[in-house]
Amino acid sequence: MKAVAATAYGGPEVLGLYSAPKPTAEPDEVLIRVRVSTVGPANSAMREGRPFPVRFFSGLRRPTSIPGDAFAGEVAAVGKSVTRFAIGDRVFGTIAPESGAHAEYVCVPEDGTVELTPAGVSDAEAAAVADNGLTAMLFLRDVADLQPGQSILINGASGGIGTFAVQLATHVGCEVTGVCSTRNVDLVRSLGADRVVDYTTTDVTETDETYDVIFDAVGKGSFAGFADALNPGGLYMTTVPSVGVLLAMARTRLVGDRRAVFAATGMKPVGVRRRYLGELRTLLDSGEIRSVIGRRYPVREVVEAHRYVDTGHKRGTAVVTID
Repeated sequence: MKAVAATAYGGPEVLGLYSAPKPTAEPDEVLIRVRVSTVGPANSAMREGRPFPVRFFSGLRRPTSIPGDAFAGEVAAVGKSVTRFAIGDRVFGTIAPESGAHAEYVCVPEDGTVELTPAGVSDAEAAAVADNGLTAMLFLRDVADLQPGQSILINGASGGIGTFAVQLATHVGCEVTGVCSTRNVDLVRSLGADRVVDYTTTDVTETDETYDVIFDAVGKGSFAGFADALNPGGLYMTTVPSVGVLLAMARTRLVGDRRAVFAATGMKPVGVRRRYLGELRTLLDSGEIRSVIGRRYPVREVVEAHRYVDTGHKRGTAVVTID
């Protein structure tokens, strides 16, 4: 089968297309023909091998696995004990913390993080939900325990995670402020944000506004930089495990009433992720949330997809089609 692989850690140019053995479903697994996968900062980190702890998953000296974890496609075969899915079913999900979705086929346990794709939802839209939608849901629900009436600032509101975070926080009934660039102000407002701050003209950390939760969905800020914008008892969440935030997490557990938190989505129990993916499927099916697809690349242009993601200025989710 066709698959993406890297010969060494490094920039996008280390990626290439190769032939890999087609997997075979175990009795409790489904074999999925992948049509779309996603590319985001986590994929770049695994490709670069930075920060170093990612190498415990991808290989100490060089990448040893096919990249990608979110997928959408259809069931190509089922194990003999599988009852939840049938051949031909359209499905979407993630194999995180494992990888291997940037390939024509991937095997997923029947009780893994996988759901039926709603009718009328494209593979690209579904894959985006399995990646960035699931990350946003876990941060807002599992980490922040977001409640109606709370105020939340979402930094990077026009990115892959941020676009879902704005919609999910709005759905909860929060007062939502999104931070993005000028060209994305209208997009973020259309997703439900009550207020949108253009970071090219306004430094949100220098205003008098304060929030119950600050979600740094692009990880470009710091707890120290945002601390004064937090209400007493407030929470700063980031998607990037920098040394600074890890130290802030340790410190804020002991001192003060404002906390800093990083959480790895792929490390959450599969039961938690599967439950949240089911809730996201319901919201997607009902039209309560939608995916914003920023760029689409055929898998043969996976290097360009990574170069785009590495710029750090994504709009919505970037996807690769496996044809």
